[in-house]
Amino acid sequence: MSRPTVAAALANPHNNFGLLRLIMALAVVVSHAFSVTDGRVEQEPWFQTTGFTLGEHAVNGFFAISGFLVTMSFVRRGWRDYVVARLLRIAPGLIAATLLVALVLGALMTTLDTSAYFRDPRLWRFISGTLTTFKSASGLPGVFESNPLPFPLGTVWTLKYETLCYLGVLVAGLAGLLARPRTALAALLALTLAVVLREVLAPHGSKGTETALRLPLIFLAGGVVYLYREKVPLSLPLLAIALAALVPLSFTPLYKAALFLVTAWGVLVLALAPALTRRAVEPPADLSYGVYLYGWPVQQALHALYPALGAVTLLWPSLAVTLIVAALSWYLIEKPALGLKRRLMGAS
Repeated sequence: MSRPTVAAALANPHNNFGLLRLIMALAVVVSHAFSVTDGRVEQEPWFQTTGFTLGEHAVNGFFAISGFLVTMSFVRRGWRDYVVARLLRIAPGLIAATLLVALVLGALMTTLDTSAYFRDPRLWRFISGTLTTFKSASGLPGVFESNPLPFPLGTVWTLKYETLCYLGVLVAGLAGLLARPRTALAALLALTLAVVLREVLAPHGSKGTETALRLPLIFLAGGVVYLYREKVPLSLPLLAIALAALVPLSFTPLYKAALFLVTAWGVLVLALAPALTRRAVEPPADLSYGVYLYGWPVQQALHALYPALGAVTLLWPSLAVTLIVAALSWYLIEKPALGLKRRLMGAS
C-alpha cells in the first residue's frame, strides 16, 4: 500500500494548520515565561536538550507552515490576490498591537508622568521603528526598565524575516520560478549547505547569522514540499525515524540542517497526515497571531507588577490574559480585515 502524499491530503476536507499554529503560539508564550523573568534561556529544558528554546522550535514550525501555505496561495491565486492577502493578514494586527502597547499599556506602566511620556521622542521612534523595520529591541520611555529585558514587543523581529520570505515568493512567482520546482529545490540545497558550512567553519559564530539562515531555510522547505506535493509522503512512522536519527546527528555539523529540514517536513506531516485529520479539530477563531504578538507585552507587564513571580507562576495568568486579548484582536481587527480581503478579491 502506497503512502499518502501531500497532494492527496490537500483534497481532504480537514487539516490541522489552525490548531498547530495556535499550539505553537502558546508554546512561544510558555518559552518566554523563562526569559521574561530572568533574561536567560539556558535554564529552559528544550534549550538544554536540543540547543534551541521551545519558542524557537515553535517559530521554526510557523515558518514551515507559512512557506507551504503562501507558496500554495501564489500558485493558486496569482500575485494580486497574494499581495492583498499578505498585507491584510500581517499589517492590521501589527498596527493595532503597536499602538495599543505604545499608547495604552506604555502610558499605564511608565514611570514618567503622562504628558512627559507622550512628549518623549522615544515613544514615536518606537512606533515608527516597530511598524517600518519590525524592530523589537527598542524600549518605551520609563516602561519595563526594571525588567531583565525591557523590550515591550519582543516577538515582532520574526515578522521581518517573514516579510522578506513573502517577497521572495512574490519575486520567484513573478519570474516564473515556482513553475520550475527544481530551481526551488536547488535553492533549498544551497541554503542547507550554507547551514552545514557555518557549523563547520564557525559553530559558535553570530546567532544573528544562524537565524538569517535558519528561518529562510525552513520557510523554503515548506514551499518546496508544496511544489513537490505529488511526491512528498506523509508518514508518521517515517517522521518518528527521522526524529530518532537526529540524536546521533546532534554530535555532528549536520545536526542543525537536519533538524530544520525534519522540522519543516514534520510539521506538515502533523498538519496533513490522514491519520490525524479524520475529524475537524480547527479552533473556531484563529488566535495564533494575536497570541504571538501580545504574549510578550502581557508577560512583561505582569512581571513588572509582580516581580517576585517565577516563570511557572507567571505563566498561567499570562496565558489567560493573552488569550483574552488575542480573542479581542481576532474579532475586532483581524477577522474584519480578512473580510475586507474577500471583498477586495471579489472586486478584482
